Amino acid sequence: MTLMDYRYSLLSTVAEEHRKRPVPFRDGPADPLALPDGNREQFRRWGLQVCFGKAKLYSFLFLLTVMFLITVSYILTGEKKGLLLTPSPYRIRTIVGPGPFPFNLTSARDYANMKLVVKTIVSKVEFSSRHLPELKDLIHNEPHMFSVVPRQFLPNVKNPCWYEEHSVNATADPYGKSLYGRYSRRFRAVCEVLRKAFREHLVHRAGRAYRLRCLPYFYIIGQPKCGTTDLYDRLRLHPDVRFTTMKEPHWWTRKRFGVVRISEGFHERYPVEDYLDLFDLAAFQIQEHFARNTSSSLDKRNIITGEASASTLWDNNAWVYFYDNGTDGEPPFLIQDFLHAVQPEARFIVMLRDPVERLYSDYLYFSIANKSAEDFHERVSESLQLFEGCLAEASVRSCVYNTTLNNAMPVRLHVGLYIIYILDWLTVFRRDQILVLRLEDHASNRKYTMHTVFDFLRLGPLTEQKEAEITRSPVSNTRRPADKSLGPMLPVTKEILRDFYSPFNEKLAKVLNNDSFLWLNHAKLM
Repeated sequence: MTLMDYRYSLLSTVAEEHRKRPVPFRDGPADPLALPDGNREQFRRWGLQVCFGKAKLYSFLFLLTVMFLITVSYILTGEKKGLLLTPSPYRIRTIVGPGPFPFNLTSARDYANMKLVVKTIVSKVEFSSRHLPELKDLIHNEPHMFSVVPRQFLPNVKNPCWYEEHSVNATADPYGKSLYGRYSRRFRAVCEVLRKAFREHLVHRAGRAYRLRCLPYFYIIGQPKCGTTDLYDRLRLHPDVRFTTMKEPHWWTRKRFGVVRISEGFHERYPVEDYLDLFDLAAFQIQEHFARNTSSSLDKRNIITGEASASTLWDNNAWVYFYDNGTDGEPPFLIQDFLHAVQPEARFIVMLRDPVERLYSDYLYFSIANKSAEDFHERVSESLQLFEGCLAEASVRSCVYNTTLNNAMPVRLHVGLYIIYILDWLTVFRRDQILVLRLEDHASNRKYTMHTVFDFLRLGPLTEQKEAEITRSPVSNTRRPADKSLGPMLPVTKEILRDFYSPFNEKLAKVLNNDSFLWLNHAKLM
């Protein structure tokens, strides 16, 4: 239970007790001295009850104040370890509760009310620009990252790599302190292979040892439940592509801030060196190719690395705990600002799907119990009301990046507001650096979309056999059989959501100059 949930529960309990308590007065004189003895005794008992009730209320308020001060002290001192990811301390008043009763969308009255909520939201949709931070401010907030990653990479290697001096004791375990090794079972298994190969890949010059370090050449950055796993599984079959040990390291959005699992709060922040360790296997192979290339040609090697964290496009929820001086509730820095500062020529792949179907798929995948079409539409109605409450005092961008709102909504409506994130990424990266695909197109013609991706990543041609292996392999990460048995969402829920997402889809189609992003055919993928 979060702090706000606890506050609300206590307040509700106190209010309910006072509401249910019977009023002991009956008809008679107002002066208690004029009351009969029986009534006078009853009045005395009522007075004691009032005093006791006030004492309980004052005790509750005191406890609430202490809890609030403790939470604020965590935030102000920067002591994040052990602090749960409760709603952020910023712009709490913008969140308006949906009321004590869930909407029944099959009711004509509630249906009309929800249509009005969506109409109110749509009337306030404006696509504002953001203020770009200066490089010195980025460096000030993440000095260690900028001290590790150089400004220039090796000119004769296609992938962004560089040599870093390795001054650690020769007998020390190079992965002994890795936090990925501590929390990722898969990386721990790979560490054994890395340790055995580490020493032989050190380069020695002038009495010093150097190791090759690499960042990804490309990133699959979003969105969740839009086919990123299938794209990842097909791309890693390409002979010139290497990925991180795990599909989604989530370093830029979460691990960099010490978020391992949302429910566990903050842990120790993962340094950039731990992130770079995930590319060491690929770095060893790149180095071997580089060593075999004895010519003086500047032709770049074909091997490239990538990572596929579907949170990179949209998840900036940690900003309120680490970055101050936000403007109008918006984060002063976004993930892409730091990415662009260290890797201005990186390439990004975005996979999108009909946001209405994406939301339902997201709900089915992440919900644990009591899943149903009815439960989904009640969660949708509550989330829409919360979003409307935020828009009463803030802009669309502020609400999209509002950590409190994001944590409070029962379903992740904001993840489907693709255009908000795309526009913000285009403030720092060129349009030709971001490839935006549709899952619907990928499902109907995988060969075409994979060729599009190969061209975007500047990969060489494949043999017919290898291409067939990539394009004809089974689809990854489809809906679970148990979830399929629940059936589709209610038609009325779908109608409400289509109205909500419509202005955002229209802007997306205009920016990308592609009307298929309107999703007017309402394609559905299981």
